[in-house]
Amino acid sequence: MTATRELGTVGVLGGTGPQGRGLARRWAAAGLDVVLGSREESRASDVAATLVDPPDDTTAASLRGSVRGASNEECAATADIVVVAVPYEGMADLLEGLADTLAGSLVVSCVNPLGFDARGAHALDVPEGSAAQQAASLLQESAVVAAFHHVSAVLLDDPTVGAVDCDVLVLGDDRHATDTVQALADTVPGMRGVYAGRLRNAGQVAAPTANLISVNRRSRAHAGNRVTDV
Repeated sequence: MTATRELGTVGVLGGTGPQGRGLARRWAAAGLDVVLGSREESRASDVAATLVDPPDDTTAASLRGSVRGASNEECAATADIVVVAVPYEGMADLLEGLADTLAGSLVVSCVNPLGFDARGAHALDVPEGSAAQQAASLLQESAVVAAFHHVSAVLLDDPTVGAVDCDVLVLGDDRHATDTVQALADTVPGMRGVYAGRLRNAGQVAAPTANLISVNRRSRAHAGNRVTDV
């Protein structure tokens, strides 16, 4: 059995946004079956169709897996791994409504609580410590993992970029769950999953996303992170 088959189906809540769509593109290219979730099933289906059959982009890599659209509820119910890629402001309401459906599931939060003002991006305070910890408090019957915070949505969603050069810091309290998410990261060429601690440390991993945004704006780049000597 191949590694991708062992991972099963990946659902992306917020799969019509730049980060969710980009992750879906990469995982489908790697041979995974992906379900895009959205509040509007028709919108998710439209976005999935553009990934499967790009209207104008002849350089898009063929997908070895599949992508289809669904409602958030169906996405949560049918996926083996559910990735939360929605804006922080709407995350709590979404997960509260899906708590029963997601019971027993592996849930990955890549949500970055960020604010923006005249001085640039900055990390927001989260009462629970991080978006992932907030997700865990709402999904007490799920295994919640934090990952994919620092991956450029622009690079993920650009079909002309062959490899996404970055490490993905993976945090969680369940060893099997973090190993699975590391393997999920490893399916993307150039990307590597690295275990980075317990879920209680997720806030200090998510916060530097604001610094990366500043790096990228000043350097006009799409920088990521690399962990050396591992």
